[in-house]
Amino acid sequence: MKNFTIPLITCLALSACTTFDPYTGEQEVSNTAKGAGIGAGVAAVAAYLANKNEDDISKRNQRILKAAAGGAAIGGGIGYYMDTQEAKLRKQLRGSGVSVEREGDNINLIMPGNITFASGNANIEQSFLSVLDSVVLVLKEFDKTLIVVAGHTDSSGSDALNQSLSERRAQSVSNNLKTAGVITDRIEVVGFGETQPVASNKTQAGKELNRRVEITLLPITE
Repeated sequence: MKNFTIPLITCLALSACTTFDPYTGEQEVSNTAKGAGIGAGVAAVAAYLANKNEDDISKRNQRILKAAAGGAAIGGGIGYYMDTQEAKLRKQLRGSGVSVEREGDNINLIMPGNITFASGNANIEQSFLSVLDSVVLVLKEFDKTLIVVAGHTDSSGSDALNQSLSERRAQSVSNNLKTAGVITDRIEVVGFGETQPVASNKTQAGKELNRRVEITLLPITE
């Protein structure tokens, strides 16, 4: 396990992937996790955050806590806080096609491209907007978390094209969250292009898994 410690964001813990079938809610270890490792995107988020200026992060987190209900960090109840949030997300997203992944004290929502965006497009599918509305309900209730929206693509097309597409898709999701009332300071947006695959790009099924947007939720703690 490798931890990244950031002021007021304690340890993006990288552990074995636990997922929950979005249709049944049952805990399972995905076939992808057994192979390439479905947590690749979360590891990339950890590295991204570790390279940010700690003073800027601390100031940003103070702004988040000032705007959040209660105005204080989670403290010693971090596990319970994230457990409760995870349970509500699982309930809200059951049957939506979105996977809920738990890694340590962090939660990752994996939104495959086939239900979020048309091929080569960064506009959110109308049919997916109600799913994002369900996510927003939970994010607004549990407002002491940092939200990292990360875009990923398959390997089709040039590196530059995929990087731009991943950024635009992540920004589309971020804009939706902000418009719905999620605190702007809570949201980080990053695109990883084709650099973080979770499956082989040699098959169509693998490419579908790699085309995704992930929302990673990290608790803000003392």
